[in-house]
Amino acid sequence: MMDTLQHLLAGFGVALTPMNLAIAAVGALIGTMVGLLPGLGPINGVAILMPLAFAMKLPPEASLILLAAVYIGCEYGGRISSILLNVPGDAGAIMTAMDGYPMARKGQGGVALSISAWSSFVGSVIATLGIVMFAPLLAGWALSFGPAEYFALMCLAFACIAGLMGDAPMKAGLAAVIGLSLSCVGLDSNSGVYRFTGGDVHLSDGIQFVVVVIGVFSISEILLMLQQHHSSAGMITETGRKLFNRQELAQTWWGTVRSSVVGFVVGVLPGAGATIASAMTYSMEKRLTDKEGTFGQGDIRGVAAPEAANNSAATGSFVPMLTLGVPGSGTTAVMVGALALYNITPGPALFTQQPALVWGLIASLFVANVILLFINIPMVGVFTQVLRVPNWVLVPGILAVSAVGVYAVHATTFDLVLMTVLGVMGYLLRKQNVPMAPLILGFVLGDMMEQNLRRALSITNGDASILVESPISIGLWLAAAAMLLLPPLLRSLRHRKPQPTVVGQV
Repeated sequence: MMDTLQHLLAGFGVALTPMNLAIAAVGALIGTMVGLLPGLGPINGVAILMPLAFAMKLPPEASLILLAAVYIGCEYGGRISSILLNVPGDAGAIMTAMDGYPMARKGQGGVALSISAWSSFVGSVIATLGIVMFAPLLAGWALSFGPAEYFALMCLAFACIAGLMGDAPMKAGLAAVIGLSLSCVGLDSNSGVYRFTGGDVHLSDGIQFVVVVIGVFSISEILLMLQQHHSSAGMITETGRKLFNRQELAQTWWGTVRSSVVGFVVGVLPGAGATIASAMTYSMEKRLTDKEGTFGQGDIRGVAAPEAANNSAATGSFVPMLTLGVPGSGTTAVMVGALALYNITPGPALFTQQPALVWGLIASLFVANVILLFINIPMVGVFTQVLRVPNWVLVPGILAVSAVGVYAVHATTFDLVLMTVLGVMGYLLRKQNVPMAPLILGFVLGDMMEQNLRRALSITNGDASILVESPISIGLWLAAAAMLLLPPLLRSLRHRKPQPTVVGQV
C-alpha cells in the first residue's frame, strides 16, 4: 500500500506540472464541448485530437493526459444535450434523458444539470480510487470473462431494460427488438454475407450509431417540438434554480455511490462500457428507491444514478487498457493507438517500465475531474439559457447540428435520408408511448451480443451448455431471470393483498 501511495504522489508530481495542468484544463473544456454536440461522442473527440497531439510532439504522458481529459470531458458534456434537448450526446447518456428531460420540462433544468455534474464527479473520483486500489486484482477477475459470460451479461442488460418500463414491458420489448434488428443490417463478419441491405451499397457497413441516435432522438424530438409549437402547448419557458440544494444532495447521495461502484465494476470488463452500466444502475435505483412511481417523470434520482455510473464506467475502462493491454471501450482503443505512436505497448509491464506515464495518467484523472466540476457547475446558467431560445430558432439549430454530425460519418446524403426515415419512425413510436431507450440499447448491444454468442458456440462446436458452465455465467443468468420474473410477481402479490375492512361495514 505504501508503494502505491508513493507511486501516486509521484504521479501528481507529473500531473501538476504547469504544462500538464494546462493540457488537462484544455482537454476538459474541449471534451465538454464535443460531448455537448449530439452524435460526436468521446471516440470522435479523442480520434480527432490524437494525431494533433502527436504532431505537436507532446511527450507521451502529456499526450495521454490530453486524451484522457477529453474522454471524461465528453462523458460530462453528453448529459447537457440529453437533459436540455432530449438528444443524448453519446450512448452513455441515453438513460439520463429519461428523467433529465422531464425535469427540464418542469422548469428544473438547472437542478438536473448541476446534480448530474456532481454525480459525474463523484462517479469518476470513486472509479479513479478504484483504479489506484484494485487495478491488478480487477484485471485478473476480468480475464475470467469469456464470450459465454459476456453473452450472459448482455442478456442481463436486456432484462434490465424490461425492468425499466414497469407496467409496459411489451412496448420495451418491441423497442429492443427493433434495435436488435437494426444492428443486424450490414456485412456478417463471420460468413461475409450481406444481410438486410436490400442490395444497397450504402448499407454494406451497417447503420451507424450516429444515424440511429440522431434519427430516433433528435429528429423525432424536432417533430414533437413543432407539434407542440403548433398547438402552443408543452413549450419550456422556465429554467428554474441553477443549483441543487442540500435536501436533493442527500436524496441522491447513496444512489450516486451505489451506481459509481457498479459502474466501475462494469467498466473494468472490456467492451461492457458505460451504456450497460447506466442501464443497469437506473434499473437498480428504480427497484430500490422508486416507491412513488416517479422515475421517468422527472425524478432527480433517475438523473444522478446513470450519470454516476457512465462516468465511473468510462474511468474504469482504463483498468484493462493499462494492466492487460485490452481496451475497455472504443475510446480507450483509440488511446491504445496513441500509445502505439510512441512505441509503447500497454500491459502488465507498463507499471514497471513506464511508472511516470501510468501514475501521471491516474493522477491527472483526479485533476481533470476537479477542473470539470469547476467548469460545469458555474456554467449551468449558460447551459440552461438554451431552454429560453424560441422554437423557431432552436429547431433549425438542432437540425443543422444533427445533419452535420450525420453527414460527417460517410459524407453521403443517403445517411441524411436514413436519419429522416428513422426520425419519422421514432416520432410515430413515441406518439404511441413506445420508449426509445430500449431501442438504442438494443442497437448498441446487438452486435456485441451476436459476436459473443457465436464465439461461445464455436468453442464447443454448437453445444449450448457452455452458456451455463461457469459460476459467473450462472449468476448472471439468475440475475436476469430475477429481473424478468420478480417485478410482475411483486405486482400480482400487491393486487392480491386483501383490502382492510371497515368496522361496521355491511
